[in-house]
Parts: sequence; C-alpha cells; structure tokens
Amino acid sequence: MVWFLVNMSKYVNLNDDNIIISKKLIFEKRNNNFIEFFKFNITHNIYISNIKLRNILENIIIPKDVYFKMINKISKKNKNIDKDNMFKAISDFPDNIIDAINIGKKIHLNNDYSHINKIIISGMGGSAIGGDIVYTLIKNEIKVPYFVQRGYNIPEWVDNSTLVVCSSYSGNTEETLTVFEKAIISGAKVIGMTTGGILYQECEKNNFDFVQIPSGLQPRAALAFSFVPLLFILLKLDKISDKFISRLQSSSMSLEKKKYIYNQKTDKNPTWDLAKKIYNTLPIIYADSDKLESAAIRIKGQICENGKILCYHNIFPEMNHNEIVGWENNFEYFNNYSVIWLMDPSLNSRNSARQKIIFDMFNELNLSQYTILIRGNTFEERFLSLIYYGDWLSYWIAILHTTDPSPVNKISNLKHKLSKII
Repeated sequence: MVWFLVNMSKYVNLNDDNIIISKKLIFEKRNNNFIEFFKFNITHNIYISNIKLRNILENIIIPKDVYFKMINKISKKNKNIDKDNMFKAISDFPDNIIDAINIGKKIHLNNDYSHINKIIISGMGGSAIGGDIVYTLIKNEIKVPYFVQRGYNIPEWVDNSTLVVCSSYSGNTEETLTVFEKAIISGAKVIGMTTGGILYQECEKNNFDFVQIPSGLQPRAALAFSFVPLLFILLKLDKISDKFISRLQSSSMSLEKKKYIYNQKTDKNPTWDLAKKIYNTLPIIYADSDKLESAAIRIKGQICENGKILCYHNIFPEMNHNEIVGWENNFEYFNNYSVIWLMDPSLNSRNSARQKIIFDMFNELNLSQYTILIRGNTFEERFLSLIYYGDWLSYWIAILHTTDPSPVNKISNLKHKLSKII
C-alpha cells in the first residue's frame, strides 16, 4: 500500500479529463509500482481502490470520474444533514457555466428585435440575481437602459421598443407571470427563460422566443443557467460583444481549482474557516455600489436560504450617509454581529479609502470584521469566485447548524397559503 498525504491546493492540476497530482508530494512506498489504495489527508480519510500507476515516480493521473467518486464519499459524510446533496449542486457550478455557454451558443431568436432600445429582466430570487450579475458584467459596455425588475409591476414607459425577458426557473413564479401578462398588454417584446411550467406554455402559445434551461436543481443552485444565457441573448441582439465567452471559460477553470479547496472541511479552506467564526452571529455584508453589490445580494440570499440564518447587506458609499450612524447605540448587541467586507482590487479609489476609514472606526468599537478579497486575472474571474466563495460559506454555515441547506420550508408554506387566496 502507498499512502499519499496530499495538499490539494499545492499539488493538484486539472485538464479536461483528469485530476493530475504532482509527483512532488510526500509518499511512502510499501509495495511495488501499484497503488491499491489512496488515502487523502484533507479532512476525511477516503480510500479509492484499483488505481494503478505505470511508474511510481510519475505524476499521478486520476480520471475525473474516479475523483468525483471520492467527492461523493466526502458528501456522504454530511449526508445525514445534507439530504438533497446541496454539496454536489454547489460543486457543479464550474461545470454548469460551461454547460450554460453551450446552451447560449445554440440560442436562436426567431422574432425581430432590431428596434429594441430598453431591456427589462423580470425575475425573483435566483432568477433575478442572474439579471443582476449580467448587469455587473456588462454595465461598462451596454449602450441601452437595462433594468432588473422584481415584483408584480412594470414601469409605465414599457412599450413596443422594450424587451422584457421573463426568467423563472420553475416557469410558475407568480410575480414573473404577472409581469409577463402586463408586458404583452404594453406591447413589449417578450423572451422567456425557464425549465417549463406555465411560462414555457405561454411562450409557445404566443410564438415568443424562449430559452429552455435544465431542470432538477434548486433555483438558487441554477445560477449559471440564470445569467449565462442572458449574456448570449444580449449578444444575439448585438447589445454586447462576445468577449465574455472566453472570460467565462477561463473563470470556470479557476473555479474548478477552487472547488477542491472550498469543499473541504478543513481550516485550509477559507470558507469553512469563516463559517466557523460567523455561524452563530448575524452577518452584515458591506460592498461597494459599483462593482460588488450584486455579489453582496447573492451571498446574503445564500446565507439566508442555505444557512437558515438572518443576514443583511448594504453598500458604500450610500451607507456612509446614514447607516454608519446606527453603530452608536445598542452597543451591547454588537458582539452578536459579524461585519463582512467584500473587496476587489479594481474598486474606485475613493470607495477603497472610505472602506479603510470605516474599518478602523469599527475596530474602535471592537466589532468582529472579516474581509473577503479574491485574486484573479480578470474581474469576471474574481467576481464569480467571490460568488462561489459565498455559496460554500452558506453551505458550511448550514452544516455547522446541522441544518439541511436545501429545503426552504417557509417559502413553500408562504406559496401554499397564497395559493388559497384568490
């Protein structure tokens, strides 16, 4: 038997088919040139049998399907808590981006949108955040007004030169279906994005273009399918360039590497480490309004839905003009809060200065403060990595509370009671 003590972040590389573990690792040879078992000293003791090497001194190449068997064993450690396997749903985000790109490339729009000069994305929850993420990625490029609309209503200015994209994972979201009907009455162009349901049926009936996305996921775990096809719709409308495609592909590769760090219950995993520090507190997330607001919204929502704890967010510089004064009275509760700062190297210099000043002010109040700063070659990579970080953070908060992250019983109960009200 050969025992390998593997530091995943240092020794693991990826290609399309395999996990490649460098020969530069600590091992003890107790047998011939065959590995009958691996022991990965990450957090769990995991054994994989029947893997053979041609030469013990070469890099170790593990097929991805074998690695995923290992990942499944990790997830089974939490199976008594995570009964619907949110672990896998979050793990799949890098692959979902690639799958969503392939869906986007196949989008064909049959109707005429040449006169469109305003765009509304209608959605709720995970579908709406997809619209927010798109705006973050294209705001410096798109030349027409772009709005994300949550709720039942649409602005009075919606007309026949407005495109309303109705995004509902189930296809049955009450608010989005109401917007769908109002958009038709207003004469707007409509495109649907859904797995099926009423929205799918109504798009077919009205000969509207629609994008059908994969079913079987929790809506909040289908994030890639909520924002990537939107980018392709805008591309096909000639509202943005195609530069996002290569950047999403490279971001997916970066996320794939981070996955093998973030999914481990070890202090070398920053998402697990932070979760341990904040899970028994009320997290308050602060982000700048220009770059990271949508990431703050996403992470707040994930902590609430997956972690099942309250979490709030605000943006600066706006909070500098009001909320900052609230950190004065009720100081006896301050030790129940955790302040989380979302940062990026590309932030406006004045916003960075504001953040540093407030950070120091909060230190004087002895507040618990944590900064999440992701490194990467492009903003897209850093931004999506920040979102991925938040997904795993919310997952580990749930596990620490021994709470299944998947069910959203209060949402289901609310919908059930609303269905009885005509």
